[in-house]
Amino acid sequence: MGVCLENYGAVLGALGRRTEADTCARRAARILAKVDAVNDEAVGLTGTINPDHAPFRLLVAPSPIHRLGVFAAEDIPPRRKVIEYTGERISRRESRRRWDPKRSYLFRLDDYWTIDGAIGGSGAEYINHSCAPNLRTRILKGHILYFSKQRIGEGEELTVDYRYADDLTRMPCSCGAPTCRGTMNVRRREARSRRASRRSRR
Repeated sequence: MGVCLENYGAVLGALGRRTEADTCARRAARILAKVDAVNDEAVGLTGTINPDHAPFRLLVAPSPIHRLGVFAAEDIPPRRKVIEYTGERISRRESRRRWDPKRSYLFRLDDYWTIDGAIGGSGAEYINHSCAPNLRTRILKGHILYFSKQRIGEGEELTVDYRYADDLTRMPCSCGAPTCRGTMNVRRREARSRRASRRSRR
């Protein structure tokens, strides 16, 4: 809607209808200010949590780690499902096309499928990386689930270790943890052992 109003305003401006063009521009700006980003498929990312996939109250807010993050709006006990990572299921080829190291909401589900949280995401796509995370990832029956590793207090930011393979673009880490390794990447052997342990838990 915001992008459409922007375009319509530009057309009105070209036709010399300045007052209407300015009104469209103001309305478009108000709408787009509520949108975090627009992905390659022109879908607006609004920075919200889908409560259907999160049994605890969570909220998206500015993060000291990176842009936006997800925060607990209530205490979360240890070893509990916190949120499911949802989105569009895409192939390896499509995931390579969409991969952008500066802004990506892709999560590899298995050797073929990847979930793009930018389309139909639950809000889990806003969870930031940490080298000392309070969430762990489990893949169960084709679902990507985040579980609490320990008690998470109200107001605490949720984090997970992204563990990008080292053959991907090096992603610097700014998590601030005492054990920070300086990068979100891990050696290929560690990434493989992580996938193997996930498969064994299915």
